Amino acid sequence: MAEAGAAGELESVRVTRILRDDIVLGRRMPGSRLVERDIAAELDVSRLPVREAIRTLVAEGVVVARPRTWAVVREFTRQELQDFGEVREAVETMIFVFAAQRRTAEGVARLRAVYEQEFAAAEAGDVEAARIAATRFHEVAAHLAANDTIFEMVSVFTTRLRWLFGQHDDLVETAEEHRVILEAVEAQDAAALRELIPQHTMNSVASAARRLGVDPASS
Repeated sequence: MAEAGAAGELESVRVTRILRDDIVLGRRMPGSRLVERDIAAELDVSRLPVREAIRTLVAEGVVVARPRTWAVVREFTRQELQDFGEVREAVETMIFVFAAQRRTAEGVARLRAVYEQEFAAAEAGDVEAARIAATRFHEVAAHLAANDTIFEMVSVFTTRLRWLFGQHDDLVETAEEHRVILEAVEAQDAAALRELIPQHTMNSVASAARRLGVDPASS
């Protein structure tokens, strides 16, 4: 029988959420070991929900399994950053163009509210809050695109997208890029978005590469 926490949340779900947040927000750095026994003791759970959480995070692409009872936080290579950037550029260009074409006053207000949270956190130096809001900006845009197939595609790499924003140190600059994108969505300027999103994606990958010490532009 699956274990449940005090609030009825399955322990495996809770452990997955905690480990996922630790990874995407940079609390557990690439290459860090994830040992079932140690995590179970840290979170005061049995090893089973830890094992299930690690399996989930392996499937989400941010953890690499190792023999027996441990794993490591994935270390992304230069090529993997490039590959993810290319896919993200193509998908997110569609997302933001559709979001602009199908925009509503309510939808734009939601996107603006998230941007304002991000900018305020970035200005205040609240790194985790700014990174979370930056990811949320893209998630809201995916909803506004009103395309179930695209939303399903995005769900496949949501954790990796969150991880990518977790590598950002240029928080105010990222928020500023989001402001410009927001204004293009509000103006329904698809042509501008087709230029802005590739540049935004390139900047995001470059920021992650700098932090991880790899050069995505080199061969």
